[in-house]
Amino acid sequence: MSPGPASPSPAPRARRASSAPSRRVNGRLNGQWLIRFILALGLGLAAVSIGWIVLYRVVPPPGTPLMLIRAIGGSGIDKDWQGLGAISDTLPQAVIASEDSLFCSHAGFDWESMRQAWQGNMAGARLRGGSTISMQTAKNAWLWQDRTYVRKGMEAWFTLWMELIWPKNRIMEVYLNIIEWGDGIYGAEAAARAFFGKSAANLTRREAALMAAVLPNPLRWSPDKPTRYISGRAGVIQQRMSIVERDGLDQCVK
Repeated sequence: MSPGPASPSPAPRARRASSAPSRRVNGRLNGQWLIRFILALGLGLAAVSIGWIVLYRVVPPPGTPLMLIRAIGGSGIDKDWQGLGAISDTLPQAVIASEDSLFCSHAGFDWESMRQAWQGNMAGARLRGGSTISMQTAKNAWLWQDRTYVRKGMEAWFTLWMELIWPKNRIMEVYLNIIEWGDGIYGAEAAARAFFGKSAANLTRREAALMAAVLPNPLRWSPDKPTRYISGRAGVIQQRMSIVERDGLDQCVK
């Protein structure tokens, strides 16, 4: 009797079975590499942003994202950096009275205002952020202009580190030198000369109040041609400036 056919070799099955663990190992290695890459990228970006904040602690920002965006749109760039000592004390008083009365006492965030803004946003009101002067400085120095939560999160990151690294008077100095006061007009010195024909060092209380009054929408309003609303708002700011001075709410910038 002839022998039956030889049994098939199990080797191919063994080889096929061994490929599954290999794929699992490779998958784990790829996943670990991706996690490490993301962590390294995040740490790198964090280090760059903190280094940028440290640099601006001593170096005037040469420009801002908003200046670039406006320039691409056809606007000019009129700015003239001045130290805080070369700006009238009335202007910090006016912006504190108008924008952030707790500027000298908070650590970058006005939690009560932010809570109220959050409640308004959840109720369906127009998205707002309860921004402090510190948050506005961070936004203008490093970020773009919109009202998304992603941008607000990045704003909080820059604000946190800026408050840790900069003194309050530096925050105010940068703020007054980079914020937009008109089409292509940035900073207190350029604005004072454009609207009142004088240096920011010589602003009166009324002129400072008018400049602070237009900050919510400087492309719509102008300090030298105030609407009835802006004139009335400036009057309220002047009254608040007296409280700021009386209670020493501007001591951190003097």
